[in-house]
Amino acid sequence: MRVFYLGKKYEEPLPLSYAEAVIEDKGIQGARLAEKDANKAGSFLGNTFELEEGVVPEDGDVVAKAKEALAAGQRFFLTDLEPDDLLAVADLPEAEDAIFMNIRSSATKLRQEECRQNVFHIAPDYAQRADAIAQYMIWKKWPRWFLIRRDTVEDQDYAEQVKRAAGRFGGKVVEDHLYNLPPGARNLDSGHQQIQKQMAEETQRAPEHDVVWVVNSDDDFGDYLAYRTYSPRPVVGTQGLQALAWDPSYTEYGAMRFQNALPKLANRNPVERDYLAWIAFRSLSDTLKNTGSVDPEEVKAYMLSDDFKLAAYKGQAMNFRDWDHQLRQPIILGGGPRVPVSTSPQEGFLHPKYVTDTLGFDKPESKCKFK
Repeated sequence: MRVFYLGKKYEEPLPLSYAEAVIEDKGIQGARLAEKDANKAGSFLGNTFELEEGVVPEDGDVVAKAKEALAAGQRFFLTDLEPDDLLAVADLPEAEDAIFMNIRSSATKLRQEECRQNVFHIAPDYAQRADAIAQYMIWKKWPRWFLIRRDTVEDQDYAEQVKRAAGRFGGKVVEDHLYNLPPGARNLDSGHQQIQKQMAEETQRAPEHDVVWVVNSDDDFGDYLAYRTYSPRPVVGTQGLQALAWDPSYTEYGAMRFQNALPKLANRNPVERDYLAWIAFRSLSDTLKNTGSVDPEEVKAYMLSDDFKLAAYKGQAMNFRDWDHQLRQPIILGGGPRVPVSTSPQEGFLHPKYVTDTLGFDKPESKCKFK
């Protein structure tokens, strides 16, 4: 089985702290680890795996790179791409029989109006992330949420899913507040004073609330809210308590195997995208192990069948939804430096078949009509 890692060097937010290292190889290291694992296990069955990497620069042509890979016979792709680039690649006529595993984008539209039959989603979407936090907020009896955000496309998407989650689970967004101030002057000796004044003033005007829900995908102010709000309130969302496929402190169900293996390969700790790339590769390699086939149609059929059960350190087998190709998976509530807080779905949130379908769009809610 040949697997192609298709990515692009997008400009990403710099860490707020200069003490935090810039990571430029998110995702690809998880794929490399999965290839290593798959070849080790596959040697007993006569299965071999080959990972080819095609990451174009920020101004590069990812469609041309995809066409080149498809012409060379590649049919299994791990796609580290933003939505527009992913759709442009998936819609290529020559890609109709290929499989693209989305390991990057949480955009809701990719699972809804802009879903594609040849795209599988490993990354949780914003609906799954919002529902995971919302369930915990309701379990804690903290139903009133002050939403504070920037106005990027990603933040608009996530904010809409927060409002949807409130309607689903009995929460209430008491205000949707747009944060328009520039980031604090953190590099000045007095920067912390400016920040703590800004955050207090920005949250003082909020209606009565139990939680500050921050949506800040650009990561330029969200971390400043914790311990600086006018009223003592928990901070959740894209900063504070976060809904993640993988958390740096997660250790349950044998997770230390991944936590220890990635640093040996990459000389750094794993991040969420590494785990997502690892799962994507594992989905393909497990399918080959169980079917003996590298035919894309047979691989796709198996991944959508009841026989597909992926073990990935979450305490339960994971599989794909047939109506939007989203991976069902428990979501870790983490983001803290030492221990995760919880895992969703929360106890008491029920579903007739898969409890994980309480996170994100269930089949009756889906707007996906595959193209």
